[in-house]
Amino acid sequence: MDVRRLELLLALSRLGSMRAVAETLRVTTSTVSQQIAALAHEVGTPLLEPDGRRVRLTPAGQRLAGHAVDIVAAVEAARADLDPSSKPAGTVRVAAFHTAIRDTVLPVVQRLVAAHPDVRLEIQEQEPPEALTLLERDQVDLAVSYDYNLAPANVDPGLEITRLWQATWGLGVPSRSGRTSGTTAEVAAAFADSDWIVNSRHSGDEQVVRTIASLAGFEPRITHRADSLPLVRDMIVAGLGVALLPTGGLKAPGISLRRLRDPVPMFRTYTLTRRGRGGWAPLALVQTLLEQQRRAPDAVSWT
Repeated sequence: MDVRRLELLLALSRLGSMRAVAETLRVTTSTVSQQIAALAHEVGTPLLEPDGRRVRLTPAGQRLAGHAVDIVAAVEAARADLDPSSKPAGTVRVAAFHTAIRDTVLPVVQRLVAAHPDVRLEIQEQEPPEALTLLERDQVDLAVSYDYNLAPANVDPGLEITRLWQATWGLGVPSRSGRTSGTTAEVAAAFADSDWIVNSRHSGDEQVVRTIASLAGFEPRITHRADSLPLVRDMIVAGLGVALLPTGGLKAPGISLRRLRDPVPMFRTYTLTRRGRGGWAPLALVQTLLEQQRRAPDAVSWT
């Protein structure tokens, strides 16, 4: 079977339409259609069936897409294994969110300059949705992303995940608020009538807010959205609402942090790479250095 055709089938299983596949992989829709038709002829069974004005994978197509995950990864691994480079050399493209770049990626840059000058990083600051899109399009080699234990990310089986560091989060409220303590549900219930502030570029903390609110039996009134933690703090001080904040973060005047327990919201960081790429020497080196650079929650600077 042609590996390129399998890659197109796998992309269709993930993206859901030929148009999306064509836009993501920068080919024409007719190319996608023709190549998948040729793959169906090659394997001797229909891989697509009509679904309104669109198409969807047949059961056979879904099974073949499942096999394609391993086949494509194996081909990538073989290419990496046959790389003639005797030592790591090359450019590794990284997409990561702000805090991870500052506290985890930049120290790796310094170590590379000192010990591995032939390996360099190209860094983009991106929130997880954008970083994952770049990784799926093969526009970056590694993404540093995050999720929460109360809102775990659904990781594509075509990607490999490696956990880095994690940190506890609590509820940031105006310091003039009445004192509250107890379980997560009990603390959340005390602010059931408040406006809530969530991230504008990532849905994870909104899912956590909705989860803890459901434990307390109310629907949160999500009014404001902001991407910057300093801005979120300013909004809390201004009395615009309450929000999840890292417990190891900056102790801002005008804000009280309510600890949450049973359950404790955990912010979890990890790296993502395309399956089969891990054997590429520069990427493997960067991955190793990132794992060594794991920081304890209280060592992360949330500014």
